[in-house]
Order: sequence, then structure tokens, then C-alpha cells
Amino acid sequence: MAKILVCDDSAFMRMMLKKLLTDKGHEVIAEAGDGKQAVQLYRQHKPDLVTMDITMPVMDGIQAVKHIHDEDPLARIIMVTAIGQREIITDAIKAGASSFIVKPFDSEQIEETINKVLA
Repeated sequence: MAKILVCDDSAFMRMMLKKLLTDKGHEVIAEAGDGKQAVQLYRQHKPDLVTMDITMPVMDGIQAVKHIHDEDPLARIIMVTAIGQREIITDAIKAGASSFIVKPFDSEQIEETINKVLA
């Protein structure tokens, strides 16, 4: 199972993702509430996978993906986006994101995307 960094400015969303991920047997090794913290925690923990919200304070998710991907081109990052942000996903993929999940999501969708990205 994967070691995962969960990045979202919503504590509730981080808690939901953490529960879904740990219920599937993954280990959430760290949580970030903004993009800058996400980059720092990625450097510190070198997770197998990152879930990254797009809209966050200090540094948005796309900027964070660019920073992480510049340092580690093999980083596996799944963007977590609201339905209205789908067009932004193109920017995220260009920045280095591996895939995306649209909110609201369910545990099967998350597991399927994680398995695809880690394969």
C-alpha cells in the first residue's frame, strides 16, 4: 500500500480523504493545508503519492505541483478538483500532475485512480 501526502485547505476534506485512504490500507504520512506546506512536506517525507487540491491559500495546487515536479519529475500527484474547475486540470497535467479526481468523489473512484497512477 502507498504512503500518501494529503493536501487540501479544508480540514474536513483532509479528514475525509484520510479516512477513505486508510480504510483502503494506505498510510497517510502527512497532511498539508496549503501549497507551500505541501512542497515542504513532500521534500521531508518523499511520499509514494500526493493528493492535491487546486484552490488553496499561500500557494495554489498547480504551483505546488510545478515545484514538486521540478524537484522530482517522477512524483505521482493526483489533483482533487471541484466540478467547475475541470478546465484547470489541463494546466495541472501540464505542470506534472498524474491524474485527477472530481469532487464529490467516492472510495471506489479514489482507489481506481490511485491504482492507475501507482501502476
